[in-house]
Amino acid sequence: MTRVVARPRHDPRQLRRAARQFAGVLRADGCPTDRAFDRFLPETLQRVSPEFWSPLVVARRAAEWFQEAGVHSVVDVGSGAGKFCVAGALSGSCRFTGLEQRPFLIKSARGLARLFDVNDRVQFVLGSLGDVPAPAADAYYFFNPFGDYSVGLHPRAEQDRAAVLARYARDVAAAQQLLRDAPAGTCVLALNGFGGSLPPGYDLIRVDWTVRGGLRLWRKS
Repeated sequence: MTRVVARPRHDPRQLRRAARQFAGVLRADGCPTDRAFDRFLPETLQRVSPEFWSPLVVARRAAEWFQEAGVHSVVDVGSGAGKFCVAGALSGSCRFTGLEQRPFLIKSARGLARLFDVNDRVQFVLGSLGDVPAPAADAYYFFNPFGDYSVGLHPRAEQDRAAVLARYARDVAAAQQLLRDAPAGTCVLALNGFGGSLPPGYDLIRVDWTVRGGLRLWRKS
């Protein structure tokens, strides 16, 4: 089994070399661990990765399913640190756009894409559904995108509970409207979901219950 080098802390050349080695294992259908990938993230994001960012097995399975479904472009709604987009690009041939409303996560995600040299197929857009136009794509990916990312990252600011709930409801409604307006043939991939129900017309075509939370793929008929 090919050994994946841990992230060096100081030398940029060693860091790029480690990233190339990791990418080679992933492209060759190897099975590196999430911990090995997470070492390429800033330390504060490494600590919360098991809770907030998609596991590598999800990105690899997504790449397989997207190829089978003829998907060429994917939008990750609430892309966080960019793990799903970057790992998905390394595992397949799709183009990925990450939509994320937190600037510090956008900065980290763009750095991750540069490190793994997937800038030609991965981009990140600052904003949230309803505030910026949703990028058009063959498929949309959701993994609890409207949750609270402040936990574990920085001290939680005092927030009005009613305002937080109103924002959550608005985000879910925007996602549902996006999927209602999507053309026939659009796919939706969800791990755990996005907080709402899919509009009518989406047929479940693939499911993997071995993934924690359940990974499901729908296509709009």
